[in-house]
Amino acid sequence: MFVEKVKKIISAQFEVDENLISESTSFVDDLDADSIDLLELVLAFEDEFSIEIDEEDIKNIKTIGDIIEYLESKK
Repeated sequence: MFVEKVKKIISAQFEVDENLISESTSFVDDLDADSIDLLELVLAFEDEFSIEIDEEDIKNIKTIGDIIEYLESKK
């Protein structure tokens, strides 16, 4: 359920089919995300999960798997 919610947010943000998103999907290489895209995504996650994502931590998040692992650690 949690992973599906994360994928749904990413799918909406980048306008891609959820089925094309896997844990190895790279934000930059596969989704062509720029810094503004990533900032909007972080804000969406913060809003959805009622957490605050540290700016330093964002630099280490490269793939969908990274963000899932990070968000799970914050629950």
